[in-house]
Amino acid sequence: MTTPDPAHFERHADIYERARPAYPEELWRRLGDLGLLTAGGRALDLGAGTGQATGRLLAEGMHVTAVEPGPGLAARLAERFPQVTVVPTTAERAALPEAQFDVAVAATSIHWMDLSVVLPKVHDALSSDGRLLVWRHVFGDPCVPTDFRLRVAEITHQRSHAMRPGPADIDTDGWADSLEASGLFRVEYREVFRWSIRLNAVEVRDLFTTFSDWSPVEVSEAEQAVRELGGHVVEHYLTPLLVLSRV
Repeated sequence: MTTPDPAHFERHADIYERARPAYPEELWRRLGDLGLLTAGGRALDLGAGTGQATGRLLAEGMHVTAVEPGPGLAARLAERFPQVTVVPTTAERAALPEAQFDVAVAATSIHWMDLSVVLPKVHDALSSDGRLLVWRHVFGDPCVPTDFRLRVAEITHQRSHAMRPGPADIDTDGWADSLEASGLFRVEYREVFRWSIRLNAVEVRDLFTTFSDWSPVEVSEAEQAVRELGGHVVEHYLTPLLVLSRV
């Protein structure tokens, strides 16, 4: 049985950094259109990982505080982005200043957090008109069936492992309800970005290795499936975005 484990990313930091696709450009354009990426603004990046969101927030001219519990990942962030304030602990344990941030970002990380602890902390850390931005990759668009996705379904069909906490990846409404349940935040904007990427067998192997709920045997089976399907596949993904204001 494979149990999802947030420490998985610490163990596979090198692979994660090269294998995980970037967040779609359309997402960043929309955040800019909404006035949420302001030069000189203050951003809190929760569960920053290898810095996929951190780097772009910096590129937009924001001052970034990155919270990352993995010691190796936190050290990597500090080395890669010396201008970032790195807080090497969990979002639940982080000591955050009050009313200091214009945006708090949880990019492919909110599902690991105890919302009963994190949401009050984030609420207090945001300025009065600050926003909580939540998004994640959904690997596999159910509206675009492919031969490779059929093979993936066959690989995972017999699983008996525990699920990650929270709603399913694709359940954006469920996540919106979970985030609003505390009464501290209200969803004011939501959008789902659809995009695709072409991957070879090695790239699929590396990417699927980063998935905390995939075993090494399953990863090998996915790699072999790509080889049997011609050596390359086009993967269709989703990135749901939720923008929440303080209540």
